[in-house]
Amino acid sequence: MRAIGIVLAGGKSKRMRQLSEHRAIAAMPVAGNYRSIDFVLSNMSNSHIPSVAVITQYNSRSLNEHLNSSKWWDFGRKQGGLYLFTPTITPENNEWYRGTADALYQNISFLKNSHEPYVVLAAGDGIYKLDYNRVLEYHVEKKADITVVCKTLPSSEDVTRFGVVKLNEDGRITDFQEKPVLAESNTVSCGIYVIRRRQLIEMIERAAEEDRYDFVKDILVRYRNLKRIYAYELDTYWSNIASVESYYKTNMDFLKPEVRNYFFREYPEIYSKIGDLPPAKYNPGAAVRNSLVSSGSIINGQVENSILFRQAYIGNNCIIKNSIILNDVYIGDNTVIENCIVESRDTIRANTTYIGSPEDIKIVVEKNERYAL
Repeated sequence: MRAIGIVLAGGKSKRMRQLSEHRAIAAMPVAGNYRSIDFVLSNMSNSHIPSVAVITQYNSRSLNEHLNSSKWWDFGRKQGGLYLFTPTITPENNEWYRGTADALYQNISFLKNSHEPYVVLAAGDGIYKLDYNRVLEYHVEKKADITVVCKTLPSSEDVTRFGVVKLNEDGRITDFQEKPVLAESNTVSCGIYVIRRRQLIEMIERAAEEDRYDFVKDILVRYRNLKRIYAYELDTYWSNIASVESYYKTNMDFLKPEVRNYFFREYPEIYSKIGDLPPAKYNPGAAVRNSLVSSGSIINGQVENSILFRQAYIGNNCIIKNSIILNDVYIGDNTVIENCIVESRDTIRANTTYIGSPEDIKIVVEKNERYAL
């Protein structure tokens, strides 16, 4: 593909509550064995983009560990590869990234030293499949300056946490509102953009000269009437996980056969870092219905409509319903958990009950010492 890729994975969200206190959103576990960033990196690899830069900042340790080898996404090449950019103190700069445009500016050498004519910019918190070649073909066909991948959401969905766009009959974006108080459209930006590399360099440098730091507000919104900005409408599955409610819903979607088949059985594949763990073990008395159970887990109790990530331990006589149990969680005997998200590396004491509701998902964070059980 005649493009380089840039993944913006440095943000945080108050809507994630305790879940983003110790990890970047792009590092959030999804569907049992994956991280959020796996989906965009797989799309980059499947689109044959040779060079991809991941820009990180907030709580990036677990994300950096996940990306410590590029081979899992087939970026280990002599030409191109996977690059990880974190804020760097230099004689010219002693600032953290002040926004997405500033993050691009501080790593502008990656853009200037590349030779591909186009850039695919994508957020690291989207769950979707997309061949970026199709977006590029659309971009060239429309003679666009910037192409934004968009999705029309159901009227019941709260779109005020996204960038909301209005289109004309030709697909050109006529209005772009970032996180409006009152949305006038249900078509939102997916945080995926195609732009000519030299034009991106010019826009980023101009924004830096004017002390403007945000790619959406200071480039997309500002230039919406000056540049030819078009929308490429996505008609397949897409979800953004940057809130507790959407994170829970997205994971629960993977309990639906059609969603699992789309992502994991239909070409192209989604790739992730593989851990050396034994298969899940179901002991006598275990009962599992409509759930995803990851490798390394041991089940003794009842699990229903739930997702168990790697190395989860469910004790005797436990009841786990409509819940997400993240990595390396130990749940003691006789525990009831319903409509909850249990944080990674938690130890839940025996005879404990946590019950949320579909409208108010409870996040369970309980750092007990295991040897005290």
